[in-house]
Formats: sequence, structure tokens, C-alpha cells
Amino acid sequence: MTTMRVVVIGGTGHIGTFLVPRLVNAGHEVIVASRGKREPYVPHPAWKSVQRIEIDRTVEDKAGTFGTRIAALEVDAVVDLICFTPESAQHLMNALQPRQTLLVHCGTMWVHGRPARVPSTEEDPRHPFGDYGIQKAAIEQLLLDNTRRGVVRAVILHPGHMVGPGWIPLNPAGHFNPDVFTRIARGELLQLANEGMETVHHVHADDVAQAFELALTHPDDAVGESFHVVSPAPLTLREYAEAMFAHFGQRAQLGFLPWAEWRHTVTEEEAAATWDHIAHSPHGSIAKARQRLGYAPRYTSLQAVIESVNSLIAAGAVRLPE
Repeated sequence: MTTMRVVVIGGTGHIGTFLVPRLVNAGHEVIVASRGKREPYVPHPAWKSVQRIEIDRTVEDKAGTFGTRIAALEVDAVVDLICFTPESAQHLMNALQPRQTLLVHCGTMWVHGRPARVPSTEEDPRHPFGDYGIQKAAIEQLLLDNTRRGVVRAVILHPGHMVGPGWIPLNPAGHFNPDVFTRIARGELLQLANEGMETVHHVHADDVAQAFELALTHPDDAVGESFHVVSPAPLTLREYAEAMFAHFGQRAQLGFLPWAEWRHTVTEEEAAATWDHIAHSPHGSIAKARQRLGYAPRYTSLQAVIESVNSLIAAGAVRLPE
């Protein structure tokens, strides 16, 4: 295997926590570019071999210097985990064009908006809604169009709901309050919106890291393409809740309320998060990533969530019955 010099932008976050050690262990020279000196979520000895540079993307984008600073590193590949606007993507793309540096961009399943069919595939038309999904879909289009024109060599990976140690997972109520898991562990009633039949599609951060590593090492099969990076199958919120009750040895205690009533049982922030998730109701196929990249997720949705919840229990954020 050819070793590379790789820069991971935003590499101390959840994906980078697992991707950087993978790349170091594979023999690649790794540079991590991040805004501060935050440590990865999970320590690993491989980080001792990593060159770290501090760079504030927002400030440097405004100054028009971000792309040139990354290009000056003269790497073989750039992994961009924190690009959220087409303007920022354009700036980096222009800077990488002269060397035709491989660019692997982190997208999102939110580019699909409300899926017209399930499972959704990478070739389905995009109907994003909400600023995040709209901006990410525009970045995807920009990078793929310019790859076809020979301007850049880009790959886009679309993760689902990220989970892993140190990360609060999307819970069965569709938001991020970890107290939901405490109530489940205690066998208390959990109210769900509607009938709980909307889907959520989790993915462990290490499985996402696996996909990034595969894209870097199989560029001939990856460049110019988008890939879903999720677990083998989603869960309905109802199925998810029942599985978590069972995990804690409890009988499922579920109630169901129409959305108009349910939204008043939680905070405005929680209601907004739940609405965003049930409106998207993602369910993505990974057939393309399996076939072209050899993507083989190690975790089911439930296994990934349980690992996250166990780390929350250890940290005291989820409390078990005494």
C-alpha cells in the first residue's frame, strides 16, 4: 500500500479520534489542523506521532488564507471534517487545484431531506431542508461538478447520527437529553411523538473513520462519488426505545402523543431537535460503499448507541437505579 502525507481538518473531533490512529497505524504521515488544543475523545498512543497545527478556519476563511495554508502543507490528501458552506469549500478547492490533491469531504445524510423512498441511495434526487442540509447539499454538488470538470479530485462521505464514547447519542425520543436513558434504565414511562414509527440511522464514529480510510486508500473507486456511511440498518424510534428498555432489563413503558401535544412535554430545544429528526427520518443504503470501497461497519445502530450510553454511565451523565 502506498503511504501518504495526510492533513485531517478538525481532526480532534469524534471522527478524527478514530481516523487519526487508523492512518498512523497504516503508516501514513498525519497532520491534524484544528482550532485549539482539544484532546481526542479517546486517547491513543498513535497521537504521539501526529503533527498538530492550530488554525481557526472561520478567521482564516474571512482573511482568504485558509486554503493557501492547507495547500502549503504539500500533502497528498486532505480530509475535511468541518466544512459547512459552499464558499469555504470553494476556497479550499481552489487552493488544492494546482497539485490535484485528493479531497475527502464529510457530508451528511441530511442532504436527502425527506426521502422519497427507502432505503435512499446516493443517486436519489436531493430535496434538503434546513440550513445545514441545504448548505451540505450545495457543497456536495459543487465538489462533484468540479471533479467531473477535472478541477478537483473529491470524495463525499455522508454519515448518519454519530455515536461513540464521550458522545451523547440521539435518544429514542429524538433529541439529545441523556436523562431519557436514565428514565429508561429506571423503567419509567417514556412518551414518544406520534406512533414512534419514524426512523433514525446511527453510525459508530469508528465505522465512519473506516470509510474515510477506505476512500483515501482506494481513490480510483472513490473519486467523483458520494457514499452513505451508516450502520447496516436504521431503527424506528419505537423499536429503539423498546430495545433500550430491554437492555436495562426493564419492561417497555411507552406512551404516544400526537406531535402537537407531545412537543409541549419537552423543552423548546428538545422539541426542535425531535422535529428535525422525525421530519428527515433517514434510512440510507450502504450497498454502494460496500461494493466500491469494501465498507463493512462493525457496529449495528443499537451496539453503537449502547457503547455511547455506557460511557455516559461511567461519566455519571446517565444514572442507573440503585
